[in-house]
Amino acid sequence: MTSNTDLPIFDGHNDALQSIYLHKDGTARPFFKRTDQGHTDLPRMRQGGYGGGFFAIFVPSGKPDDGFPGADSESGKAAYELPLPPAIKLANALPVTIKGVASLFQLEAQSQGQITVIRNADELIHSLKNQVIALVMHFEGAEAIDPELDALHVFYQAGLRSLGLAWSRPNVFAHGVPFRFPHSPDTGPGLSEAGRQLVKTCNRLGVMIDLAHINEKGFWDTAGITAAPLVVTHAGVHALCPSTRNLTDKQLDAVGESGGVIGINFHVGFLREDGLLKADTPISEIRRHIDYVAQRIGIEHVALGSDFDGAIMPAELGDAAGMPNLIKCLRDSGYDNAALRKVTHENWVRVLGKTWK
Repeated sequence: MTSNTDLPIFDGHNDALQSIYLHKDGTARPFFKRTDQGHTDLPRMRQGGYGGGFFAIFVPSGKPDDGFPGADSESGKAAYELPLPPAIKLANALPVTIKGVASLFQLEAQSQGQITVIRNADELIHSLKNQVIALVMHFEGAEAIDPELDALHVFYQAGLRSLGLAWSRPNVFAHGVPFRFPHSPDTGPGLSEAGRQLVKTCNRLGVMIDLAHINEKGFWDTAGITAAPLVVTHAGVHALCPSTRNLTDKQLDAVGESGGVIGINFHVGFLREDGLLKADTPISEIRRHIDYVAQRIGIEHVALGSDFDGAIMPAELGDAAGMPNLIKCLRDSGYDNAALRKVTHENWVRVLGKTWK
């Protein structure tokens, strides 16, 4: 059997930073010792074969509906429609974002060489080979970027290499999807002119554009102007789970045609056909979405985008330490070592190599 070092997990989305820089009780969650808090810390990442991933910096709205909607329903099927949270002012987003950036670099500095913030594909490849956990600075939403894009250039120099055009709320560039089930991702207008300029400038700099959380019109506007592969860091298949956060078949096809990649989200509400938030969801639900994408657009275009520390995980997976359970599920259903390498990390390495300068 292939060892964990042969199949390092590169994760499309992790929210662990938020428990460090947005802690509510004055004490940041420990990261370098094993705890039962959340889904991610360094010992559990090591146990699970984590090679790194996109560590999200997020600006909360301060609203209770920032997270996922609803609770377990006895009706047998979820049905919800939450309004979009309000837009956030640049002046409010900047200090929170700077604190998030600082927390990322503090993790790197405190790790004694076990963690590195990467800025190009060569650094990613080197880190994966040498079992150094490679973290990508990712902004989940562009609220900290001004319309003139001055902040984009500053954050790029600081190490920003992945930018979500929107979280599930509007900003000056794009509109995110509200949390709705069942519903299509076609929920509002597309990119603004500032959003178009943001996409083009990210292309020039070599910042990856993340199309998770954006609405369908914004997706198609981006697809029409970007020079880079289309990437959705953490989402699922709408045909299997009709949430606004999941991708239609046409969107999947566009990602494949562009040479891009989709990180399959592990959140149970985006996996299950009924949309319910049940932790007893089997781990095979993740495999079901991976299967669908691989069969429709090719194994080269599917990866992992856990949403650890930001969502409800299948109990069978649990947390980052449980990743071997998912690998075993895939292997048992016929994925060979070559396919597993693509899903766990090689597809991310390829797309980032094409996107970053």
